[in-house]
Amino acid sequence: MFDIIEEMNTKQLYKEIYNRFGFIKRARFCFLYTKKGIRLTDMFLEDGRAILGWQSDSIFTQFKNTLNRSLVGGFITEDHSKVEKAVSEVLHSKRKVLYFTNKADAMKAALSFSVNNTSVYTPWNQSGINWNDVDSAVIKPPLPWTDNIYLVAVKEELYTENDSLNDTKFPYAVEVGIARALYNLIEALQIREEKDWFIYDTVLTKYWERKGPYLYTKVPSEKYDDFVKHCLDCGIVINPGYNSPSIVPFGADKGVFTKLKNNPFEF
Repeated sequence: MFDIIEEMNTKQLYKEIYNRFGFIKRARFCFLYTKKGIRLTDMFLEDGRAILGWQSDSIFTQFKNTLNRSLVGGFITEDHSKVEKAVSEVLHSKRKVLYFTNKADAMKAALSFSVNNTSVYTPWNQSGINWNDVDSAVIKPPLPWTDNIYLVAVKEELYTENDSLNDTKFPYAVEVGIARALYNLIEALQIREEKDWFIYDTVLTKYWERKGPYLYTKVPSEKYDDFVKHCLDCGIVINPGYNSPSIVPFGADKGVFTKLKNNPFEF
């Protein structure tokens, strides 16, 4: 039910953007460019799937090269373990990886391997966790067009095959894109830090509590839909899900919040 509700919120958000600004013609870094010539600051970023930004030439180059070899089937290839290698580096431990098309099935599978030592991986927001000690982790790939893909990363020594888990397979080309996105995340984890996020606090902390790059709203739930629309009118796209965080726009000039600062939302 949660996934369905979030999907409805997302569809409504994109409808609001279209009604105000027309089609999205281009997405780059943390910005969306519309047909009416408006640049929107994207703090939704596909519910965090685009947290690394919309521009990623390295991912699309590898994806294109894989397509050129027609490796789009579900068959086993010479290097079918790219994602497992990348996930193992992210979590600092050897992992087996399963794929799921919704969060509920992914969580159920993760818990089946470890009831007491399972966690959802959120980059930059769980500094107290030693991921090499976590038995089972659920990961959203940091890749925009994977909104129906969840990874379950299980410690290799705990993994056993289980046909009842309802896992699925994706074409090798998709795996290549996910693996490259994970390696890009590893690089970003070494670069992005507190100094890149707190510079916006003078405006954002009126409306959100910030934890790393993640923004948790202070606006009451009954006013949140109006706040989402108010932000759109100020050229800002935020997470339409009340219980889901928006994301600090990495690399954006502080001037992107001028309209919101000059036209505050009262709550």
